[in-house]
Amino acid sequence: METNFIDYVKIYCRSGKGGRGSAHMHRAKYMPKGGPDGGNGGNGGSVILRGNRNYWTLLHLRYDRHAYAEHGGNGSKNKSTGQKGADKILEVPCGTVAYNAETGEYICDVTEHGQEVVLLKGGRGGLGNFNFCTPTNQAPRYAQPGEPMQEMEVILELKLLADVGLVGFPNAGKSTLVSSLSSAKPKIANYPFTTLEPSLGIVSYRDGKSFVMADIPGIIEGASQGKGLGLRFLRHIERNSLLLFMVPGDTDDIKREYDILLNELTTFNPELLDKGKVLAVTKCDLLDEELIDMLKATLPEGIPTVFISAVTSFGLDELKDVLWEEMNSESNKIAAIATQESIVHHDKDYLKLREDFADEDEPDDYEEEDFEDVEDLEDFEYEEEEE
Repeated sequence: METNFIDYVKIYCRSGKGGRGSAHMHRAKYMPKGGPDGGNGGNGGSVILRGNRNYWTLLHLRYDRHAYAEHGGNGSKNKSTGQKGADKILEVPCGTVAYNAETGEYICDVTEHGQEVVLLKGGRGGLGNFNFCTPTNQAPRYAQPGEPMQEMEVILELKLLADVGLVGFPNAGKSTLVSSLSSAKPKIANYPFTTLEPSLGIVSYRDGKSFVMADIPGIIEGASQGKGLGLRFLRHIERNSLLLFMVPGDTDDIKREYDILLNELTTFNPELLDKGKVLAVTKCDLLDEELIDMLKATLPEGIPTVFISAVTSFGLDELKDVLWEEMNSESNKIAAIATQESIVHHDKDYLKLREDFADEDEPDDYEEEDFEDVEDLEDFEYEEEEE
């Protein structure tokens, strides 16, 4: 099924090669021994990733899967340096991670607006023959070729940046909560896996304050091993500063369901244990006060808990107060700083990457041009100037 939420693309990238240095010899009417004046070649362009807060998916790169930087221009006479090749800049959403598609190796992480990371560096231009002039070699008739280009297939993977990430089984009321607290309009229905893609909502708080809430598709037991929607959306939880676990009030065992969700997250990434956590017992419009009091005795310990109903707005103000307090608590700030400084990106399984993109067309093969030999004198010439 086609969707506008694209968080996983493969792109063939190629930087520009450096321009060839010139082996030109200057000779004018009144300068019979003008000497070498061949200029340097221009540097090739680089392939650069740049963070842009105005994008929230990789849709704009889905059908533009070839990123070519320009080659550097060749040097010329009068010590003229060749033109520098233009860089190829790929605008990506903040939270984008790049991997080598062939090996699965982690390359870089773009998290800030305007942050630039050089993915492939362009080749340096070759030196012209005037650079090799010495007292014992006053007329060098050779110049350097430019450095070759670099090429690589890259996997770009988006991990959503949000303050609060919703974690729960299918039909736990996550989409209903986001639609009640923000202007986001996720799809809501009474069957499992209604939410097939993450969505973001901005939640308004007191005194003009706000925070971002991410609705993640439902998790089931075994998701960390690929069941249900599997690992596809679990990575979006990694960048949330606070996790809101949502368990329906009519479930048989709230603590057991919470433990299953927590186990799936920690199996996927043990660092998620360090994040702040809040538990919301949902669909409390189906419960009376006596039953709510009975459920309080069965809740997991050590985690703030709020009873809510997104349909009737019961407990939503209290929930926002708890979320805001937890987000701005000193312990959560320290954990967020530590996570930001020590975040670990694990290499991907390259066999799994091949399976993910097996149905996509392979990029066109690029035939590398032959480079001139260092001793190539094809551009060696004498220039006779007019009076």
